[in-house]
Amino acid sequence: MPSADTPPQPTTTAAQPNAEPVAQDRPEVLAPGSTTDAADGNGEQSDDETIDSPAKIIRVGSMVKQLLEEVRNTPLDEAARDHMVDIYGRSIAELQASLSPNLAEELDRLAPDFDSDEVPSEATLRIAQAQLVGWLEGLFHGIQATLVAQQMAARQQLEGVRGQLGTPGGPPGGQDGPMGTSMPTNAPGRGPTGYL
Repeated sequence: MPSADTPPQPTTTAAQPNAEPVAQDRPEVLAPGSTTDAADGNGEQSDDETIDSPAKIIRVGSMVKQLLEEVRNTPLDEAARDHMVDIYGRSIAELQASLSPNLAEELDRLAPDFDSDEVPSEATLRIAQAQLVGWLEGLFHGIQATLVAQQMAARQQLEGVRGQLGTPGGPPGGQDGPMGTSMPTNAPGRGPTGYL
């Protein structure tokens, strides 16, 4: 007669044959930043357009947007415009430090060059700030679209694995027993509180 500490043998043997395939068929959960567009032919683009510090991008973008709102209806003298040029240049540098080389080059191409000795006009500064805000909003939309695509791909992958766990001749999805094993309906402990 087996002792109370020894687990019943059928439970261990029934679970072991299916344990190894289940471990091999686990879905790969995709984290933000991983590429899921390879199947669509966009895998290279996802690798080239990465962001090292999304929180920093959001902070700088919010600052630039707020600054643009503050100076929208305010006349700017030469000293204020010079200060705006300095803020704009530092903002671009901070953003480029957090972007992939591909995105940093794109931002550099689109950003106007204020390196000359001449202080730009109010209109020129406001256009440059608005252009930067628009580019950042486009970047944020791209990040959101990528995250949604990754979530959908992970969900489809998980559903595919669940479908593979079904038993031969039984309903798909392995809903009858643990790890895809089917159980007879009259098995002891079949209720919601049973272990099997």
